[in-house]
Amino acid sequence: MTDPDILVAGETLVDFLPEHPGSLREVETFTRRPGGAPANVAVGLAVLEEVPWFWTRVGSDPFGDDLVETLVEYGLPERFVERDPEAKTTLAFVSHDETADRQFSFYRDGTADTRMESGTVDDLLRGVSWVHLGGVTLASEPSRAATLDLAERASEHGCTVSFDPNARPELWNGRTEFERQVGEILPHVDVLKATPEDLAEAGIDGEGVALARAACERGPHTTLLTLGGEGALAVATADAPWTGEATHPGYPVEPVDTTGAGDAFTAGAIAALSGGEDLEEALSFGNAVAATTTTAEGAMTALPDRERVERFRAERE
Repeated sequence: MTDPDILVAGETLVDFLPEHPGSLREVETFTRRPGGAPANVAVGLAVLEEVPWFWTRVGSDPFGDDLVETLVEYGLPERFVERDPEAKTTLAFVSHDETADRQFSFYRDGTADTRMESGTVDDLLRGVSWVHLGGVTLASEPSRAATLDLAERASEHGCTVSFDPNARPELWNGRTEFERQVGEILPHVDVLKATPEDLAEAGIDGEGVALARAACERGPHTTLLTLGGEGALAVATADAPWTGEATHPGYPVEPVDTTGAGDAFTAGAIAALSGGEDLEEALSFGNAVAATTTTAEGAMTALPDRERVERFRAERE
């Protein structure tokens, strides 16, 4: 087996999913699932037969044991799946409304994924062409510095750097700090995947294509904007290896759980773009991966393989 061509870096955590819709104070029973946006993307790529390197850090506790075992079961290399002997694993409790939209409550004070250290994966940057990062690790030091450093070094090595801001206001000391940190990393980003809500939190205003163009003005040559039930759109500048603009209306489904749908889209889009596909195919494939994911519970556990995605698309196109 050849070494992976993609590197994903960021948090792995435990999602506690509610037994029924409602606020956290109303829910008494939860189901435990592996999660964390970068972990979902890494596993999504592995399930799509594009196994990446994955740099993450979990606690040396039973939750960490279970997460590492899960990552290995999905085929991810263990080399940069770190165990922290002095910190716990992050927990996230999820609440759903009647449309399956979710909110999070994090237990992440000094946990393992806040303690990632700069320089850990520098040697990999000579051998990969794509590096994907998430915004949650920007919320705490030293992981913030490690994430920014990796973005800068990956860009210097000529890697395509993708980034998902993944705005979680409860992790930040106000919107200004989130806006500042996103503004600091965007000059080193090539492909930005975001929602309008993410960009609003980052101080980037507009709607539709105009919003995506405004995001590109901050540094990325490509913005992939996911729009929930309305699908997704993409804008690329002249600096991008693909050209123009694209839209896709998405695929109508009856959602069971939208947790991780954006991460599923990201995995699908990276798999397509890193494989030489154009923006139209990246949106179509990413939307199909995301839509399929929402038809089952959990983020990581609901991720589909290529055969299932292509069958899903064939039934609807």
